[in-house]
Amino acid sequence: MSLKSAAAQITFRPKLFDCLIGYDKAQFGRDVGAGITVGVLALPLAMAFAIASGVSPAAGIWTAIVAGLLISVLGGSKVQIGGPTGAFIPIIYGIVAAHGFGNLLLATMLAGAFLLAMGIFRMGQLIRFIPVSVVIGFTNGIAVVIFMAQIKDFLGLQIASLPPEFFAKIETLARSLSLIHLPTLALSCASLFFLLVYNRVAAREGFALLRRAPGPLAVLVLATATVALFDLHEYGIETIGSRFGGIPQGLPPITLPSLSLDTVGKLISPAIAIALLGAIESLLSARVADGSIDDKHDPDQELMAQGIANLVAPIFGGFAATGAIARTATNVRSGGRTPIAGVIHVFVLLLIVLALAPLASHIPLATLSAIVVLVAVNMGEWHEFKALRRFSNDYRAILLSTFIVTVIFDLTVAIELGMVLSCLAFIYRMSRLTRIERLPLKQHERNPDFLKPDGSARIAAWRFYGSLFFGAVNKLEVLLDPREEFPDVLIFDMQHLVQLDTTGLDGLCKILDRLEKQGSGGLVLCGLSRQPASLMYRAGFIDRLGEENLADNLSAALTRAETLLNRSYFQQIAALPE
Repeated sequence: MSLKSAAAQITFRPKLFDCLIGYDKAQFGRDVGAGITVGVLALPLAMAFAIASGVSPAAGIWTAIVAGLLISVLGGSKVQIGGPTGAFIPIIYGIVAAHGFGNLLLATMLAGAFLLAMGIFRMGQLIRFIPVSVVIGFTNGIAVVIFMAQIKDFLGLQIASLPPEFFAKIETLARSLSLIHLPTLALSCASLFFLLVYNRVAAREGFALLRRAPGPLAVLVLATATVALFDLHEYGIETIGSRFGGIPQGLPPITLPSLSLDTVGKLISPAIAIALLGAIESLLSARVADGSIDDKHDPDQELMAQGIANLVAPIFGGFAATGAIARTATNVRSGGRTPIAGVIHVFVLLLIVLALAPLASHIPLATLSAIVVLVAVNMGEWHEFKALRRFSNDYRAILLSTFIVTVIFDLTVAIELGMVLSCLAFIYRMSRLTRIERLPLKQHERNPDFLKPDGSARIAAWRFYGSLFFGAVNKLEVLLDPREEFPDVLIFDMQHLVQLDTTGLDGLCKILDRLEKQGSGGLVLCGLSRQPASLMYRAGFIDRLGEENLADNLSAALTRAETLLNRSYFQQIAALPE
């Protein structure tokens, strides 16, 4: 698709436009209730994900506000809630450690440009081509990386910063285990236990009121009040105030990251990782939500909204954002059915920041760490490891390779490796399905008129099955072996050949070359389906073969083969000296 044709086909229509048609007070009331619920849930998650990513909690909040607003207003889903997510933690942490926060903002904007381009060029459906084995592998790998990153704050270890490399991180944590801060560990465990019990009780019948106040918010309020009332700062428990100096009260300054060609080159790979992960998570979240509200999202519009959100959020000090599955599900369960609920959730967050920011100084980092630990545990699909024995070796190798590389090396490398392994496995399976079988022609094989002096057949027929492509072209070797006697006329029955590529066509050209070189009758094709016929016409193969050598079925092909054989015989007689 050219740039001109792509631009002509762009349809920018957010779901908000459709939802405003027939919008009434009753739905507005439900959207307000859902927006308030999601807003109070988003606050602790935004701060926790930001701190886990190595940036300030304020950056997480402004990411949720700015990106969340744009994703709701411009998105292709009615109920998608956008903001920072746990899946981004390993990528963001690595970028900050290697390049600094300023370059994180630039990488986020580059990722936004990639996402916007993906939406413009209608690549929303292509994201679904990523195999489930790759998705499960990197999802579980991300969960492990997030969990490991929280060990420091969960145990209260006095480490300036964890190295981004896996083995260096393990070594640093192992050396510091003797320095566990017991008051911090006690608060972390108490917060985690409270979350587990709270979520289980809230899920029971008769506890609908608890579901109105999400577990992360409840534990955050309780732990913050405990720290403030009992002055637990004296026991060395770190808070947002002690590490970050609190959260600024008011709007953030508008800044643009510095731009240089050298820096952009270094950030291309991380930006691609952010864009890919953001596209996958947002479209997965939207697809899950579709099943809950009986609707269908627009994947290309959603990608364009995600792109714009990631382009704009860094201007306000925010970083990478995408559709958040947990917050979107909470929105649906709370009655949200239009993007207005997402807009309300943003204004709830904004109101909290402007009015209650000073209170955030008392929020203990141990409690935020417990929230992220539970998110990491819940986001992993651990049961898939137990189910591996039911699947093929290819599936196991792809999933485990993606998982291990995500944990040890990098998410970008893991996705690349997973996709390469998936493609190789697919090529191998498709090549196994391709068959070329010789058809018996008894009436010709027993007739002396159709036999060569050495007794071999002058006419041979072969039937093709499957796809003749670069991964299966070696199946033609049986016909191209120079040691084997070649018939004068070949018939290829292609009614079961569903696909042909240029490499497969090149193999057929070599067979035709050999027939022409030996001066025999030629090649007859029958039963051509649409795609192979289209390629043969476009490549000029049919012009070279001659349309008279195309037949509808095997019987007509045999008749044509006999004609070619007789013509070849008389030509050879005419060429003899008198």
